[in-house]
Amino acid sequence: MRRLEETTNHSNYKKEDAYLRAQKRIKELKGFYAHAFWYVIVNIFLIIMIGVKSNWNIFHFGTFATPLFWGIGLGFHAIGVFGKNRLFSKSWEERQIKKFMDQEDKNLH
Repeated sequence: MRRLEETTNHSNYKKEDAYLRAQKRIKELKGFYAHAFWYVIVNIFLIIMIGVKSNWNIFHFGTFATPLFWGIGLGFHAIGVFGKNRLFSKSWEERQIKKFMDQEDKNLH
């Protein structure tokens, strides 16, 4: 009977742990999407305001400095949330290895 209780407690712990990890992940995603939303809204507003005040002479560094530097920060936020392995995942590595091995096979025949 005691073993059944231990198994049940362990199972409950795993479910609670998974729930807490999912909750943390949702919070991270919401934070990133809010950051991206405000990035777009604020930068559209700034570019329009600069355009109106400069008679739409917006093609200079000052106009795009905020979007550029804030965009770099947003990019780092994305890497933090989605992970750097998103681009170079294990499946990407496996596809590249297969591609190079196939290429070698063609060169040998």
